[in-house]
Amino acid sequence: MTDHLEAHLHAAPMAAGPTGPLVGLRILDLTHALAGPFGTMYLADLGADVIKIEPPTGELVRFNGPFVRGDEARLYGSRYGARNRNKRSIVLDLTEAADRETFFELVETADGLLENQRAGVLDRLGVSYEACHARNPRFVYAAVRGFGDPRTGQSPYAPWPAFDPIAQAMGGVVASTGTDTDNVMRCGPAIGDTVPGLMAALGLVSAIHHAQRTGVGQFLDVAMVDAMMSISSESLTQWSYTGRAQAPSGNTVDGLSPFDIYRTADGHCAIAAPSPAMWERLCILIGRPDLLEDERTADIRVRIKHRDVVDGAIGGWAAAHSTAEVLNVLGGEVPVGPVYEPADWLNDPHVAAREMVVRVDHAHHRPTVQVNCPIRFTETPAGIYRSPATLNQHGEELRDELRTRVAESDPA
Repeated sequence: MTDHLEAHLHAAPMAAGPTGPLVGLRILDLTHALAGPFGTMYLADLGADVIKIEPPTGELVRFNGPFVRGDEARLYGSRYGARNRNKRSIVLDLTEAADRETFFELVETADGLLENQRAGVLDRLGVSYEACHARNPRFVYAAVRGFGDPRTGQSPYAPWPAFDPIAQAMGGVVASTGTDTDNVMRCGPAIGDTVPGLMAALGLVSAIHHAQRTGVGQFLDVAMVDAMMSISSESLTQWSYTGRAQAPSGNTVDGLSPFDIYRTADGHCAIAAPSPAMWERLCILIGRPDLLEDERTADIRVRIKHRDVVDGAIGGWAAAHSTAEVLNVLGGEVPVGPVYEPADWLNDPHVAAREMVVRVDHAHHRPTVQVNCPIRFTETPAGIYRSPATLNQHGEELRDELRTRVAESDPA
């Protein structure tokens, strides 16, 4: 297994520069923590010029750890670094009139903005959607909030702060995750933040497309709770049809069998064979053709009722073999996949072929690795091309661009 200190030696290099389909767009980034930065990260990966606007103290998690061992400068920690690649950074104190004017000058050059402050925070600073629209009628303003923004629907919870667990809990994810109704759990990855961020990014580019056709910008928002309801929508559909919501079912899926995570001799594997053809092939490959005639396992209806028999047979076979042996027998024949940890990605041929792990260089500490953009294009490849920015790293550069713009527009 690859050691984390040497992971960069097994990773793909960064790209030389932005080449994605959003090259030519400029997005202002007033985000912090996870939801907003995750959305703007993908816009940057896709080629947009994303300008991270930070207060003099830096955004919320910039200086949070963990840090690379030996990093004495500590200009940004792992959380900031993982979500803010490919962006340029400028410091603006929006409580100061001069910096607000610089902000509005950037608005005049930009296509849109994404922020994830609590409702009303930027309004009170004087940089509301309405103020931005007045300076640039084509400007698109996107927001991620726990319960949305009053502009699109007045929620009684609008002033409430929210984080990932709250969104997952109220959005239906927790109720359908876990082993049973007495042991519910939030999903491990912070989908209550990342999914709303991605939806906001999609909404932003959609509204920019509209603005380019019509010349009219607009405001849009994504409520974190709404986004979680969206990805939990199958539970509502099931309840609407049957009166029974989707209940926690561990690693299996209600209505499918076999469809689970099974222990192997040295790890775990996911095995799923719900269709008749897949089930037949699985039974033959594991040496259990008798299961095809067993009245408890002959078709999916009875297999669901007798999961203990199905899982006992498959689990018993898997436990007697290593993960590699399971993959060797089932790979390409029935759906199967090993349970990976991040270190395993560095040794997987699929990950290598798709260049899904990238070496990210830093000026002040050793290289680290990040997951590459998963959206692939034949003509406009997206990817990681710029390390996370230090605080205000591009401040003077951006101010020079604004000064040049003013000079070029001056008829004198």
